[in-house]
Amino acid sequence: MDLKEKELLLKDLSARLPYHVIVSTGEENLELVKVDILNEKVYLFSESFLEFDISEIKPYLRSMSSMTEDEIIGLYKAFGFGYYSHFELSEEWISFKDSIKNNMLFIPYPIWTDDYIKGIDFLLRNHFNYRGLIEKELALKAPEGMYVWK
Repeated sequence: MDLKEKELLLKDLSARLPYHVIVSTGEENLELVKVDILNEKVYLFSESFLEFDISEIKPYLRSMSSMTEDEIIGLYKAFGFGYYSHFELSEEWISFKDSIKNNMLFIPYPIWTDDYIKGIDFLLRNHFNYRGLIEKELALKAPEGMYVWK
């Protein structure tokens, strides 16, 4: 893992801390509880706190294409779209939905910063792989049902 990949993973995991992300150590799956960016360490919890180098772990994330219809609508609304009743018929909605199914994210037009933050929080809270970590082999695809408590 090169420095750029470490930085990306540390940044992503730091943002996911409030959302109880599960991490694989190669031997077991544990919950991430702390990220030490300066020392490139993460702390996981089992019966006690365990320290790992960032290169020793991989978080479990959901692919964008695994989003349910309700989640796609929730994300669309979190980004500030879909405030009118028949948004499902709009060209923007269709392009947005198609992009999700292709593991991408299409934002049809400029959005307010507050709405952007709400959308990113939605992606983090629901453990979606919006930074492409699975494709970069920095994360593992979460098995169905892993994050049921949302």
